[in-house]
Amino acid sequence: MFRREKPQKGRYRQFHQLSVEALGFADPEVDAELIAMSARLWRELGLRSVVLELNSLGTPESRAGYRQALLDYFSQHRNALDEDSLRRLERNPLRILDSKNPDMRELIAAAPLLGGHLDAESREHFEHVQTLLSDVDIEFRINPRLVRGLDYYTRTVFEWVTDRLGAQSTVCAGGRYDGLVAQLGGRDTPAVGWALGIERVIELVRAEGGGAAESPADVYLISAGEPARRRGFAVAEELRSRVPGLKVSIGMPSAGFKAQLRRADKSGAVFAVIIGDTELAAGRISVKPLREEAEQELLTLEEFAARLPGGNRIAT
Repeated sequence: MFRREKPQKGRYRQFHQLSVEALGFADPEVDAELIAMSARLWRELGLRSVVLELNSLGTPESRAGYRQALLDYFSQHRNALDEDSLRRLERNPLRILDSKNPDMRELIAAAPLLGGHLDAESREHFEHVQTLLSDVDIEFRINPRLVRGLDYYTRTVFEWVTDRLGAQSTVCAGGRYDGLVAQLGGRDTPAVGWALGIERVIELVRAEGGGAAESPADVYLISAGEPARRRGFAVAEELRSRVPGLKVSIGMPSAGFKAQLRRADKSGAVFAVIIGDTELAAGRISVKPLREEAEQELLTLEEFAARLPGGNRIAT
């Protein structure tokens, strides 16, 4: 995708976007399910700084009264509005609430709130979304100034924000847009979705030190010498086959035995599997626990695999 703006950190002229949509579903459960999907993504990436902000914009009909209240308020303070806000004043004064101009903060903070103008059905819908998110332990905060940058949103709107990317605080955002399909000439179709900028998520993963995107291996395999290296490659593959989901990392023999052992310890792996001349002669592997005080053992591959979680489910 492309945007015609001055590039900034995490906000480029050319960028890639990942989007999720659900069309044809008006229930608040779908709003909550899509938000939960994004929350699960942050957990998988190990991101800890993202915070969920929620608001409801109600229906276009219920917003009409609020629009007039904002128009009256900001018109009284026209001299304090910046150029962008003056353009938005007549077209859609709700967009002024989305201003990123720090000089506008006090004025926006004193503006009327939308909550008092919501229709009963939208209020019930929003409360249901909050209840569902609380039921699955997804924390959020209500931001009554959250309006999103596009005019077609209705009811639920949300943003995942962070303080780790400077001015570009929004990582993922979306909401419900029940009238959009009809506006484009289609049937009246409820819809909800969200989008995230892949480059911005990558920046955040880097800012948080890589998160859990590279989770540690369960086993770090160390070999010494060409015959052991060949055997080690086969052992790694057999362990992966015998224990579903097992993560095995193979050390680089060119680093030397002691260097490989140091790297195994720093890798976060639970066990080091060592193969050298002694192990080759015995037809076994040496297993060294790295996260607890325990003796190194000389085991068959089958004995070691059977001790691992899931190791009894031997692949055929």
